[in-house]
Amino acid sequence: MRRSGDVNDLISRMETLLLPIEERGDPARYFLATYLRTTRAVQVELEAGGFLDRAWVERWDVAFADLYLDALETAEAGGQPSEPWAVAFGAASQDGFPPLRHVLLGMNAHINYDLAQSLLTVITDEELDDPELVARRAADHRHIDDVLAARVGAEDAELEALSQGRSRSDRLLAPFNRLATKRFLKESREKVWANTRQLSLARRAGPQAYATRLTELERLAAARVADLVAPGQVVLKLAVKGFGVKLPASP
Repeated sequence: MRRSGDVNDLISRMETLLLPIEERGDPARYFLATYLRTTRAVQVELEAGGFLDRAWVERWDVAFADLYLDALETAEAGGQPSEPWAVAFGAASQDGFPPLRHVLLGMNAHINYDLAQSLLTVITDEELDDPELVARRAADHRHIDDVLAARVGAEDAELEALSQGRSRSDRLLAPFNRLATKRFLKESREKVWANTRQLSLARRAGPQAYATRLTELERLAAARVADLVAPGQVVLKLAVKGFGVKLPASP
């Protein structure tokens, strides 16, 4: 898999992958197109100097997105991606899934499984022991979530245009979708940082310990995506069960 060098290279990689997926009408296009638009919004904020540490945020944003793009390329080549992505990509075979559900499935797999891993690529174990540094990183994470939350109205309009009409319940839930996004992002952010610390502890114990805990996270994340694939209102499921997953503390 090729690595994206910076956010401009990342956007180029996304655009290249999106073209054939759109041409064949693959439902995977909904999440990738949404991700591309939000990445462009993050790029604008990077250029505006909206983060405490621009260079670090760009490295992290690229590392995070590359994990999804690697999973997508693996699936496109007929390979087996990680369990959460296998469930999310497999939803393409479900009849009648609206674009919003595909986006939420992708978000859930990506945040719950990939985000902690990407943080560990740009934060050392020693840095995680520095409360002041972690506070700055967490502040930039909150600001990225603010950028994403600001896109919800525009993204909702994009997805509605692609939906060819929503059900009455979906229309009634639209305001809740927008209000819930910030809460989902906050909840998942807190759980991701807790998972990052658990994975960091495992990394310090050695490769086998890290692999064991990562497999545990993979299974938790896959189960949550599977919850959202099952019949029912996906947003209501998220409201009841929460968006994120959390690794139990090491014994």
